[in-house]
Amino acid sequence: MGSPHRPRNLSKSQRKPPSLGDSSVSNTEEGVYLDYAATTPVAPEVAKTMAKFLTIDGVFGNPHSVTHRFGHAASEAVDEARRHVGRLIGADADEIFWTSGATEAINLAVKGVMLSPRVQGRHLLVSSLEHKAVLDTAHWLSGEGLEVTYLAPDADGMITPEVVRTGLRPDTALVSLMHVNNEVGTVTDIPSVARVVRDNGTLFHVDAVQSAARLPIDVSLMGVDLLSLSGHKIYGPKGVGALFVSRAVRPLLVPQIHGGGQEGGLRAGTLATHQVVGLGAAARLINDCQSSDAERVAAIDRRLLGWLERIDGAVVNGNRVARVPGILNIAFPRVEAESLMLALGDVAISAGSACTAASIEPSHVLEGLGVTETLALSSVRFSVGRYTTEAEVDFAGQCVNDAVSTLRSIAV
Repeated sequence: MGSPHRPRNLSKSQRKPPSLGDSSVSNTEEGVYLDYAATTPVAPEVAKTMAKFLTIDGVFGNPHSVTHRFGHAASEAVDEARRHVGRLIGADADEIFWTSGATEAINLAVKGVMLSPRVQGRHLLVSSLEHKAVLDTAHWLSGEGLEVTYLAPDADGMITPEVVRTGLRPDTALVSLMHVNNEVGTVTDIPSVARVVRDNGTLFHVDAVQSAARLPIDVSLMGVDLLSLSGHKIYGPKGVGALFVSRAVRPLLVPQIHGGGQEGGLRAGTLATHQVVGLGAAARLINDCQSSDAERVAAIDRRLLGWLERIDGAVVNGNRVARVPGILNIAFPRVEAESLMLALGDVAISAGSACTAASIEPSHVLEGLGVTETLALSSVRFSVGRYTTEAEVDFAGQCVNDAVSTLRSIAV
């Protein structure tokens, strides 16, 4: 892959990062992007690969039209992408099913199990910290007469095996949990939870949207039955995702989209070959570069935290020990998150999940962790990734320090 170490958004004068005590950082020309948990840029290698599957001089055929060479070539590319995604999570290619994104993958997993006449039980177990794609699906299912239990985290802000055990019932058909929380970055011990779930005879779905680019995943070792992925969270394109379905669960799942019998009858519709290939290419890059990416992101994360902890009263939300590097949620008391984001201008951060960015309500995740409403409304999320540089972090750190100081002085 290309060099991820080059400062991408800074002018030449900014490419020498200042020390933590240096306040002489100048403004950027294009801005600094620290919202990788919302979406990642498409890797240049991925974009280049995708371009080969669009035009008349490329592989543009319908992958389901295998009676001619145009469709057959597209079908082979889709199969190759399936193998790359399977390798990313330790699954076989025929256990990978394409979707339009993680939201559809989650809906297919959760509704596909809970609405199946071949699955015993009508009780769904999720945590209060899940993404809205899970929570809203659970809410819809409850309106259809199914029972849903929402687990609260323990005193350390974690969904542990013990917490899950308290919510399990003999009729629990499915447990659905995040691997890495999208707002605070906490990591759930999936293998330990899976043993508890399996002992209860219950199926287990994992939302791995935020973990796929950050942590090694092996569905066999983890003991999960279903696992959701998103293309645009792993340096691939938007509009494509994947669902791992174990062979044992495959006959049980009820499709949610009908109309053509594609994806083994689980998900109808003509595949967007260029997007599928893009997800496969992104997965291949992670397979090759995950350890080096993780090392760089951890160093960048430490540097960013060093800047932000200099701010008086800064509070890290979530469990600091069980946090994956790259997602950092911090509250700055006496500063409204919305005001801070507007004041930063050239530094892109968020107040939480992108799907709820327009809301001024406190984050349901922070609320679930016991963060007060006042502190939750003063909390912002920083998330870094493959292309984040030290120079960008230093610029952003100085900007946040200055902005918080200014906003507090105005509020006095």
